[in-house]
Amino acid sequence: MSIRDIRTAPGRDEPAPTPEPAPARTPWASVTACPDGPLLVRGDVEILLASGEPAPRRRSTVALCRCGASGIKPYCDGSHKVIGFTTDDEPV
Repeated sequence: MSIRDIRTAPGRDEPAPTPEPAPARTPWASVTACPDGPLLVRGDVEILLASGEPAPRRRSTVALCRCGASGIKPYCDGSHKVIGFTTDDEPV
């Protein structure tokens, strides 16, 4: 059986239409502010250091420090819990 045989509809001499390729997926990203904690960044985002260099990233979801006390900036290391960091951006 040839490719033409597979693509030809039964009883017709014309090839069946070739299916359209799937559309390219649009990159997405989301940022979630955790109460009294870091910003969770999910998706296709490049994080730049103050120097303008890209921050090393090994995961599709990362936690960014908001408290300023992290030892692995720009990423969160949980220091916000130790220092009692609180945010006032949560609805009452």
